[in-house]
Amino acid sequence: MNFSDALVACKAGKKITRTGWNGDGMFVVYQRGYPNGIPINSNTALATGIAEGTVRRFRPYLMLHAADGSFVPWLASQSDLLEDDWIIS
Repeated sequence: MNFSDALVACKAGKKITRTGWNGDGMFVVYQRGYPNGIPINSNTALATGIAEGTVRRFRPYLMLHAADGSFVPWLASQSDLLEDDWIIS
């Protein structure tokens, strides 16, 4: 499937991946964010200078489950956007 269809599936709660990716276990999910806000934790406070415990809203984003098992916010590359090898995992 193309990226547009994969993104619709992802926003509906499905995990998506590309058959062209090399790493085992890689997938993308839609992190709905925190529209009502959550307290800033110590890591975010250190990075931003905003006091720990301050409530901030977090907008939705795409999150990649990397081959090493970690998670990272993710942006599609040019080739990710244009390939038709997306699948629901």
